[in-house]
Amino acid sequence: SKIWHREEYLHFTLLRFIINSNNRSISEVTNMKIAIINGSARKGNTLTAINAFIKGASAQNEIEVIEPHKLHINPCKGCGACQCTKGCVDQDDTNATVDKIVSADMIVFASPVYWWGMTGQLKLVIDKCYCRGVQLNGKKVGVLLVGGAPIDNEQYDMIYKQFDCMADYLSWDMLFQKSYYATDRDELAKNTAAIEELEDLGKKIG
Repeated sequence: SKIWHREEYLHFTLLRFIINSNNRSISEVTNMKIAIINGSARKGNTLTAINAFIKGASAQNEIEVIEPHKLHINPCKGCGACQCTKGCVDQDDTNATVDKIVSADMIVFASPVYWWGMTGQLKLVIDKCYCRGVQLNGKKVGVLLVGGAPIDNEQYDMIYKQFDCMADYLSWDMLFQKSYYATDRDELAKNTAAIEELEDLGKKIG
């Protein structure tokens, strides 16, 4: 067996420490928990956008899709009992859902455009995040919108403005805001350029 001289042993120990430290730092930088909130209740263009993004991002990150339409979440009553930190008093799916959002490093808000705004399903979840709003500070954030009007239509800017206000208030790092024009349910899936852009967007996250 090898007899270690003191200098060799110290060199080996230091080298192993450096390697382990580098591996740990790489893991910390490239792996994030991403919560995607799907504001759509159907399997259409918004889900297509989400899946394309996931395809690009899943190799380096842990991703969970939250589907509000499958959950029982009561509207915020504005009671103030949560004090923005304590969670919601409602005995429904609010706290379990908000826990996932708070524990994520990044939040992606995805929605079709309904009446010049985000869907009620998505807004409901955002409203209930008030119960732990203080703990949402500093998150990385992205926004994906799909609408039945060309992407230069003001409806997208109106929604972006809402998220800009949230980002400013909560010191969010807004990584992207993307909008796509699609009317037929499978239209976005046929848009090769859009799908490639979404996958590339996912790959660059981390």
